Amino acid sequence: MKKKGKVYIIGAGPGDPGLITLRGAECIEQADVVVYDYLANEEFLRRARKDARLIYVGKKGGDHTLPQGEINRVLADEALKGLTVARLKGGDPFIFGRGGEEAEVLHEAGIPFEVVPGVTSAIAVPAFAGIPLTHRGYTSTVAFVTGHEDPTKEKSDIDWAALAGIGTLVFLMGVKNLANIARNLVEGGKAPETPAALIRWGTTPGQQTLTGTLADIAARAKKQAFKPPSILVVGEVVALRPKLDWFEARPLFGKGIVVTRPEEQAGEFARLLAAEGAQAILFPTIRIAPPASWDGVDRALEGLAGYDWIVFTSANGVKHFFARLRDRGGDIRDLKGVRICTIGPATAAAVGAMGIRVDLVPDEYISEGVVRAFEAVDLKGRRVLLPRAAEARDVIPEGLAKKGAAVDIVTAYRTVRSKSRKEDLQTLLDAGRVDVVTFTSPSTVVNFRKIMGDEPLPEKVRIACIGPVTAAAAKKQGYAVDVYQETFTIPGMVEALVNYFAAKRKGAADRGRVHPTEKVRR
Repeated sequence: MKKKGKVYIIGAGPGDPGLITLRGAECIEQADVVVYDYLANEEFLRRARKDARLIYVGKKGGDHTLPQGEINRVLADEALKGLTVARLKGGDPFIFGRGGEEAEVLHEAGIPFEVVPGVTSAIAVPAFAGIPLTHRGYTSTVAFVTGHEDPTKEKSDIDWAALAGIGTLVFLMGVKNLANIARNLVEGGKAPETPAALIRWGTTPGQQTLTGTLADIAARAKKQAFKPPSILVVGEVVALRPKLDWFEARPLFGKGIVVTRPEEQAGEFARLLAAEGAQAILFPTIRIAPPASWDGVDRALEGLAGYDWIVFTSANGVKHFFARLRDRGGDIRDLKGVRICTIGPATAAAVGAMGIRVDLVPDEYISEGVVRAFEAVDLKGRRVLLPRAAEARDVIPEGLAKKGAAVDIVTAYRTVRSKSRKEDLQTLLDAGRVDVVTFTSPSTVVNFRKIMGDEPLPEKVRIACIGPVTAAAAKKQGYAVDVYQETFTIPGMVEALVNYFAAKRKGAADRGRVHPTEKVRR
């Protein structure tokens, strides 16, 4: 008899990818099939195995790609094939998520299942809007209500008079019935002047909050064309929002910032941006590939004991150099007696992760800084190994050679164009969801231009560059450089973006750390 699979009914949380539970993430990673809703952040899908099948079932405000009965059938059919199924649902599956219905179908089919609770949007979204649902000075009662009642029904199933006596009310999926909800609450005895708030896309960088009272919230929402998915909060606690609004007050809140680094290296940058409130838009323009030939690196490894210094100019160089060393049966003991210089702290951290101490890091994290860092070092007759990208400037080898060193340049990796497509970003540009495009190396600039073509970027889109070489490459490609930091690191770039938008908000004449390049927009 064929073994049945298992279905995990997972609450994906309210939208912020950091709010999924550890158990939920673990189940996604193990699944053969992931069945997901409109409200489940697609960032979670990155956790799925590369060979996992992804099935989108919609459920967008009643407009379903598949009706609930078909979703139930899909879950059962996939599990009966012996597969592990992750059913990914926004919020918590048992709070207005129809997870109970799906679990019933699985039970009747004899299919094993597990329910993984999620952080419900009913509590998380108000928290991200600075609205505590209970507060000793305001109320100790709260109720969660579906706002998705059919407005054509002759009589509501909800006891509005009973609800009117509860301190805080949270309506999920209530935008379409907002006027009816407000009217019914007032008729049930809730004061028209009771504060109310609508929160759209809560816990995400696209969060929008609209406040008012029961008397005018529907009119305000109509005027602002407020759409689902939104949550309605009614109660005196809404008045605390001006004091407790921590999420939307972050310096980069709502800014769409394009990260053009290779995807495998974009994680730290994306996390730092998210911590400041930005939406990191991953659009890698390059990917890192092994060299066309390992011959140069192999010769250097065979004669490693003959070098006095190794200079690493990127974490990629570190990664590929040591990977090749291990592939050839070597390890860090082969570097005994060899001193290490890195171009900056990120590269030094990559070397340190190998268990190797770095001897020299320049004050300026650029090639010229590396050359200057060797001014106090006697390089006459010394041998220096420089594992680097296939295409790179010759500032370091020429500068060290002038100091008397014999420099061997070997290609440890290549940067090649990524598989990103123009249309992937163009849709966001056209929708006005991109505020900044960031470049962290000349190759990210060149390949961005190749992907996007000569069509100019929208006027509101700013360009941020890390270091003078990248800024020069951007200018050469016809891009103005609006944000340029003094510390040539990823944290430095995030700080520069924060300063730039802070200055812009204040209307200051000094627009932050702006690079003095000519403004040329093609």
